[in-house]
Amino acid sequence: MRRRDPELNSYWGTICTPVGMTAADGKNRKIQTANTQGLLRIIQSVSSSKVEPFKRWLAKVGYERLEEIENPERAKYHTISDATEQLGSVENIRAAFIKIFKNTYMK
Repeated sequence: MRRRDPELNSYWGTICTPVGMTAADGKNRKIQTANTQGLLRIIQSVSSSKVEPFKRWLAKVGYERLEEIENPERAKYHTISDATEQLGSVENIRAAFIKIFKNTYMK
């Protein structure tokens, strides 16, 4: 992957930094890690038909997020439609909201 993408290869040390972690056998090993931006950059550089659906989904989510930043009313609409899709009815949404509110503010 790094051979196909020279830019990725040149920044590999900053995208994937080694972090010492203890393995299951108790030994300390350096594992390559990346933050969210680094992971997205790595995914972007993968050229495989198996990754394309994930790339399209990321593009869709990114586009929706930019729309929400530009138009906050759209964010409200997405929140309501997502909640309705996941919870079904307005009563289920209300019950979930009350539960979250009580757990957060009524401790």
